[in-house]
Amino acid sequence: MSEPVGEAKLEVKQASKEVKESENVAEKYSAMTVSKNSEITMGELSTVFSAVPTHKPVKKQIQFVEDKQEFSRFPTKAGRRSLSRSISQSSTDSYSSAASYTDSSDDETSPRDKTQVNSKGSSDFCVKNIKQAEFGRREIEIAEQDMSALISLRKRAQSEKPLAGAKIVGCTHITAQTAVLIETLVALGAQCRWTACNIYSTQNEVAAALSETGVAVFAWKGESEDDFWWCIDRCINTEGWQPNMILDDGGDLTHWMYKKYPNVFKKIRGIVEESVTGVHSQHVSIMFLSRLYQLSKAGKLCVPAMNVNDSVTKQKFDNLYCCRESILDGLKRTTDVMFGGKQVVVCGYGEVGKGKHDECIDMDGFRVVKLNEVIRQVDVIITCTGNKNVVTRDQLDRMKNGSIVCNMGHSNTEIDVASLRTPELTWERVRSQVDHVIWPDGKRIILLAEGRLLNLSCSTVPTFVLSITATTQALALIELYNAPEGRYKQDVYLLPKKMDEYVASLHLATFDAHLTELSDEQAKYLGLNKNGPFKPNYYRYTFTHFKILKWGNILKLILTYCYCTRLFANT
Repeated sequence: MSEPVGEAKLEVKQASKEVKESENVAEKYSAMTVSKNSEITMGELSTVFSAVPTHKPVKKQIQFVEDKQEFSRFPTKAGRRSLSRSISQSSTDSYSSAASYTDSSDDETSPRDKTQVNSKGSSDFCVKNIKQAEFGRREIEIAEQDMSALISLRKRAQSEKPLAGAKIVGCTHITAQTAVLIETLVALGAQCRWTACNIYSTQNEVAAALSETGVAVFAWKGESEDDFWWCIDRCINTEGWQPNMILDDGGDLTHWMYKKYPNVFKKIRGIVEESVTGVHSQHVSIMFLSRLYQLSKAGKLCVPAMNVNDSVTKQKFDNLYCCRESILDGLKRTTDVMFGGKQVVVCGYGEVGKGKHDECIDMDGFRVVKLNEVIRQVDVIITCTGNKNVVTRDQLDRMKNGSIVCNMGHSNTEIDVASLRTPELTWERVRSQVDHVIWPDGKRIILLAEGRLLNLSCSTVPTFVLSITATTQALALIELYNAPEGRYKQDVYLLPKKMDEYVASLHLATFDAHLTELSDEQAKYLGLNKNGPFKPNYYRYTFTHFKILKWGNILKLILTYCYCTRLFANT
């Protein structure tokens, strides 16, 4: 019995020795850490953090005025760098939290100061890093798998080349899904030059992949305000290339061309505008589609334009379901927040606002309130109005500790971010696109994407939804470019209902939807053509959340969504 006891004592002694050694290692590591970190004092850390709020927003605004001096010059290179750093601490960060697979880069050189050449020897582009093209190509291939309708349109029309001779200049979010659209336009015969409609939404690797194929792309994630307009100008103003079609998301490109290049603008055959807010709000504080309608009414719109934002397929998918998924994705990626039990206020109750609900207590059919009535209780505020100063400094002062504030509208003036850049408030950069704004009493508010579009700055949007949007845009371009003279005057039009329903029909296979055609008697009774369109242009669709079985062909478009309908007057 003595032998096992001796062994046990030896094991205990050995274990005690190992514990002491591990403690010594821990003490040694702790001492090394303290020694290493002691080089940075708390005062220096305070200086670093307090440096952020001193960034001053760009105050200069560009208006629709006759004076063109606003467009006559760009800042110097030194000025560009300074402005870029003032916009965001992460403005030169090539890593995108929005599912970017490329690694982060410490290269702070502006793409405008680099000389890059693709494999074909062309330098007619300006992206973050052309070497990321291979990664971007993989993302585009993934997107193609869930954009079957757009790929189907490409295959059906590729031999006919309906866009042969079209020279399209585009200003949209540059994502993998947009790349599928651009490459579809090229396959249909168009030449394309492209830039971004948002300084944070570009996926750098996708921009590189497009540039590698020969599409002239001028965009990168984290552009400064000057970079933004410079990129637009480079897309329009290039020797030996005259654009004749515009695809815009926000109206910035149209606005720039209208004011700076009026002779070029007069030769445009058609404009396709994607966004109802339609502005880059640092510069024009009006809704651009409204501006197009105003110009048309005044007889000053010299180009036919098509408003695809109000097409049924676009609104009922992109504005509603896309926003529902992408806003939650962006919030979870940036804050790791749990939504169960949270009180969420959505400012704005259009299609975008209706899409934002999940497991939250929110506005979707339950409560419609004034923000001041609930400002002290809410956990999350999401703006999506397209207006300015929807959330004011006074309201931000009254929010509770730990609240999250973000914007989903196209413009970046909905949250009064400028009022937060004052000496009494401290800004802490937590991670890319996430800031803590700290009040003197220690209260913290989490501000996402500096008040800019959250879902495309900090996350991605569902590819299938963008297939619907992109197909709508492609058909609108084809329609305007090929329309016989006189069909479209110098006015703003909606996408023809027949084409809207065609977009829906291309997506039926994804839902495994089977349609019953109207009989001749049924069609005559309803006064419809058996092949559509099945609703007049003024008809608006509203959906409730109930599954339905297949019904008559009169519900062809509705079956695309697999939801039943009800009609509300004037909605």
